[in-house]
Amino acid sequence: MTNQDFSDIAPYNDLEFKSHIATLVTEPGFEHAVKWVMPDVDYPAFAEQLKAIDSQEYFQVHIMCGFLAKLASVTTDGISADGFEKYRKGEAYTLISNHRDIVLDASLLNLCLVREGLPTCEVAIGNNLLIYPWINDLVRLNKSFIVKRDTGMRGALEAAKHLSAYIHHAIADKRQSVWIAHREGRAKDSNDRTQESLVKMLGLAGGGSLTENLKAINLMPVAISYEYDPNDYLKAREFLLRKRDPEFKKSQRDDLFSMETGLLQQKGHVHLSLTEPMNPHIDAIAPDADKATIVSQVCSDIDNAIHSHYKLYPINYIAYDQLTGESRFKDRYTASDMEKVETYIGSQLAKVDDVKDLTASDMDYMRKMVLTMYANPLRNKLKI
Repeated sequence: MTNQDFSDIAPYNDLEFKSHIATLVTEPGFEHAVKWVMPDVDYPAFAEQLKAIDSQEYFQVHIMCGFLAKLASVTTDGISADGFEKYRKGEAYTLISNHRDIVLDASLLNLCLVREGLPTCEVAIGNNLLIYPWINDLVRLNKSFIVKRDTGMRGALEAAKHLSAYIHHAIADKRQSVWIAHREGRAKDSNDRTQESLVKMLGLAGGGSLTENLKAINLMPVAISYEYDPNDYLKAREFLLRKRDPEFKKSQRDDLFSMETGLLQQKGHVHLSLTEPMNPHIDAIAPDADKATIVSQVCSDIDNAIHSHYKLYPINYIAYDQLTGESRFKDRYTASDMEKVETYIGSQLAKVDDVKDLTASDMDYMRKMVLTMYANPLRNKLKI
């Protein structure tokens, strides 16, 4: 049991819930966002409905998951999931997944947990995305905890220790599962690799050895597979801009537009796969291994679990064959699939209309990067 104060990063508890939801519904930004997503909403009535809620769990299950289910019915061709037989009721897990969408990765996982009759998990979210105070309130009402990314070099270690302690507190004391992406930021080319710094952070708290601390939080990798990434053209645009200027940095407006695009645009089929917990793999690491070896092996085991559980779609096989100039996977797609993919990629890249002096070479480069995004999950799965 820890005595640390986590009020600066923890989700709001049920005692705080009513006051924060009452403030949230008065925020013009929140009202605008609700009306934008639900243009026919009777906002005053909706606000009164929210103010009557008195717990996070009810808010998540009956409001947010209802919204997500409606959103999924409009923007996907279905959400599927497997591996829940590995998730033991009454256990708390650190669900660690590849990162495709800023908002939806954890949200869709929670939707699947609710459908399976399991409690929702708390969600790690970087404070760089909390652009407005009302967004901070919304995510903390929705069982999110904050990852501080603006601490500078001097405060980074203390922030990492504090975050690690909170995750251990959530698992051990609250018996509450948490979700965290396996790296800071999305892998723009979909070449998913777990960051060693993340595993080091998770092992800071716990009071034991590194392996004991990692085992205490019950790591369970989750593989998330989107048939189509609505942000693929934005990522290709970013690759191009970085190629032109290695110092290019996205703006807050870029992040907001990426969140909007990921939420509201078409994703095709989406699949989530829960994999075996990591503790047996951690037990298999040599007892005399040094910390660097332990971290490297845990990262590799998480990556292998995620890569081997990707669900692949025709676009992944087509992208691989087009990049390699081979027909290795021609039995996995049809001529109709190829035509559909060509039309899709062309329509996505046509949206890049704000970059000055676009050349045919620029378009070819962005097309190659989009193909790379879709080929890399297959490449990684082939290596397992």
